[in-house]
Amino acid sequence: MQERVLFGAAYYHEYQPHDRLELDLDLMAEARFSVIRVGESVWSTWEPENGRFDLDWLQPVLDGAHARGIAVLLGTPTYAVPPWLVRLYPEIAGERKTGQRIPWGARQEVDFTHPGFRFHAERVIRKIVARYVDHPAVIGFQVDNEPGNELLHNHGVFQRFVDRLRQTYGDVDKLNDEWGLVYWSHRLSDWADLWTPDGNFQPQYDVAWRQFQADQTTEFIAWQADIVREYARPEQYVTTCIAYDRPAVADDDLVRRLDVTAGNAYYAMQDGLLQPQIQPTQQNWTTTGTWAFYLSADRMYSSKQAPFLVTETNAQSIGFPWNNRPAYDGQWRQAAWALVSRGAKMIEYWHWHTLHFGAETYWGGVLPHSGQPGRTYKEIALLGAELETAGALVADLIPDHDVTMLYDLPSKWLMQKYPPLAHEDGSPDDRSYHGLFDPFYRGAFDAGLQVRILHTSQFSDDDHPVLVVPGLYLADDDLLDRLVAYAAGGGHLVVGPRTGYADHEGRARTATMPARLAAAAGIKYDEYSNLSTDVPVLGLGDDAAATRWIDGLQVDGADVLANYHHPHFGRWPAITTRAHGEGRITYVGTVPNGPLAAALFRWIKPNGNDLPASVTVTSATAADGRRLRFVHNWSWDSVSVDLPSPLHDVLADAAVDDKLDLGPWDVRILVEPAQ
Repeated sequence: MQERVLFGAAYYHEYQPHDRLELDLDLMAEARFSVIRVGESVWSTWEPENGRFDLDWLQPVLDGAHARGIAVLLGTPTYAVPPWLVRLYPEIAGERKTGQRIPWGARQEVDFTHPGFRFHAERVIRKIVARYVDHPAVIGFQVDNEPGNELLHNHGVFQRFVDRLRQTYGDVDKLNDEWGLVYWSHRLSDWADLWTPDGNFQPQYDVAWRQFQADQTTEFIAWQADIVREYARPEQYVTTCIAYDRPAVADDDLVRRLDVTAGNAYYAMQDGLLQPQIQPTQQNWTTTGTWAFYLSADRMYSSKQAPFLVTETNAQSIGFPWNNRPAYDGQWRQAAWALVSRGAKMIEYWHWHTLHFGAETYWGGVLPHSGQPGRTYKEIALLGAELETAGALVADLIPDHDVTMLYDLPSKWLMQKYPPLAHEDGSPDDRSYHGLFDPFYRGAFDAGLQVRILHTSQFSDDDHPVLVVPGLYLADDDLLDRLVAYAAGGGHLVVGPRTGYADHEGRARTATMPARLAAAAGIKYDEYSNLSTDVPVLGLGDDAAATRWIDGLQVDGADVLANYHHPHFGRWPAITTRAHGEGRITYVGTVPNGPLAAALFRWIKPNGNDLPASVTVTSATAADGRRLRFVHNWSWDSVSVDLPSPLHDVLADAAVDDKLDLGPWDVRILVEPAQ
């Protein structure tokens, strides 16, 4: 068990315009930092020329950190290649389209499967790890960084893809049948006939191609991890920093080859954290809204179904020069404690000092460009003291959950190529999977419920009181049958649009829709429609509406919970429910707006919470078995919250009997009193 939540920042002394190592480390120690991440971005510093290594420059950083009780996460630099390597070996360049090399000048431009790249990458990895593995400050290694940034179209990658298909299908006749290549005269007579992915329009091809790309990323990171483990001490862990929106990463597969999950948690600060959210905002690599921030934390927990490390999160502004919005007072505390409440056992900022050069000059660090401690430093130092006070109690939390949601990467990938949803202007929405998934997560969040996210690869028949499955477009027969069996065994299965429509190859099923679920759910449909404008929904909450999509449900034994108020769509129910075996199946035939989704979850699982609109309460179990509650006020207004029973304020070390007062942008950590 960890003694405390690890707390710190990425630190690049090599980027500083002058030597201030001792000052930086002293400031870190005063802010109660316990960890820094180093070394992952500077291959050209480790190896200035081919075969000439400079390994000693990091020694003073590690020595100084260790002297102050600060641990070190050491990175391998393989995601940012040196110019000499590209100059000497231009053939290692990655290709975004067949034959079209990615221009050099950013990062992650190479074909990491190429033997030439692997030779040089392995050499520098071994040099760095061997040099520092025995340093007492080093507690773990981060291999590479934010992998899966490109879908590589290089010749060797494509040929291995063909080999994968041969191993999977055996012969081209089998592939022709499974992929339906009779369509548009795509039947293959030989494996050499397989076209490159650049102009592909075949969904079945895309399903296999995207999975193969993710597998290449997993293999690459696992290859590095195995090299590091040849040197690492038993207590040192190996991880990588996951950026969850990368197109070629399957986080559930990836982390099986690592010791712990680590990832990014970037979010819109200032009014982006107001609760309730001012207006719906589409998400991307940063989140907007408290519900979306919690979703990012729950995604990190989902990768390994275990506590995780946050290797990067906001210090000051995160983004480019036109997007400068550092946090309001209190928001750094709020965000960090929210992450901890959902299982984070390390909070590490990107990064310590704001850069004076490069593409990320305005990605603000803990210190501003002047290097002088300001408001950000003072707020983060306050948080460091709080984490030190809380100690081991909050270091390995298992977050509670009221609802489980099933997450499916293959469905997400295929919807990026063939989106079922459109933007307001009618253009395809390549984030359609999250357009289906997120409203259900937000509905549970707004109803005061906590969510555990499971990948489809992790789904078992364990006890899930409520299991929500929206957008599961790709699913084999076995998975769909297990969902029905889950409901029959006593669970409440909530099904959303597009679930069960296609099989594991992305072929539309010939069964009555939703396939293999219709009879048990007591509904069917043969018609569906996109929506250009929202349609009011009656019967479940105020201001309820259907958005973006409607399944034309026909009742066949189910009870109707809600109907559309519309001259055409009103012929179909919006939401139905039916008892099945010992449990229940509820079918939601649309993408619910916020009020409808929240009302649905209040109906599914009433929790009796009567909280101010700006307040969230999450809970978790500590390693010693005690229950904690994290109470946040995401607003400018002071609020009071009634407590159902006396609790103990962890940070104030004081009893709280019946009422908890929270100031603007405040957070309190409460624990059940020791018996």
